[in-house]
Amino acid sequence: MSEDGIRLAKRVAELAGCSRAEAERYIANGGVSVDGAVVEDPATRVTPAQAVVLLPGASSQEAPPVTILLHKPSGMNSGVGVRGANALECLSADTLVSGHGQPRFLKRHLARLTLCTPLETDASGLLVYSQDFRVVRKLLDDGERVEHEYVVDVSGGIQEGGLALLNHGLTFNGKPVNPMKVSWQSEGRLRFAAKGVRPGQIEHMCAAVGLTVTDIKRLRVGRMSMGGLPVGQWRYLTDYERF
Repeated sequence: MSEDGIRLAKRVAELAGCSRAEAERYIANGGVSVDGAVVEDPATRVTPAQAVVLLPGASSQEAPPVTILLHKPSGMNSGVGVRGANALECLSADTLVSGHGQPRFLKRHLARLTLCTPLETDASGLLVYSQDFRVVRKLLDDGERVEHEYVVDVSGGIQEGGLALLNHGLTFNGKPVNPMKVSWQSEGRLRFAAKGVRPGQIEHMCAAVGLTVTDIKRLRVGRMSMGGLPVGQWRYLTDYERF
């Protein structure tokens, strides 16, 4: 054996009398500690002098996929694999809002995430990322059926009949906009409840009736609202929650 030790997965396989693949799952699931600290990387090198422990409750089963709800700050790009300031940078153990029934944070939860609900860079509010193909299918493939709720701050004077047009009668990218529920929440603030909204669509619609959008915030996706989630923080979708 080299002075750098051996892979942790090999050490765990010897310790637990299991296959290397099972050992890697024990580690990735946060079930192994080295000298008292949980280590999640199976490729970590360990020496004979280090204490490797299989923790109580450790599992070698494939961990279930997770879905993440993030309160995106304005000015951050929501996309996966894009350059510049990215909302994914908000996802860490330090910005996780813990709560009853949520999974324990694992680094593997931040891998292979699909952005299910894009937002404009200047917009804020609820974003959904998921590893679960069922959530991805519902929010992306069948997304036209899922209602999103926004509050939109505007300036300027709306044209006569403009509110009716926002509800039904405008086009975007040459296609008719689906009927939606648009109402005044206060002077200078509109509420949109709509399905199939595309990035840039709300600004385009408001401009068509004489209004300039100054802020967009998404409050809800389907049945899931942002609730009291602070800006820049996130939580897991729990087993009993549905979009």
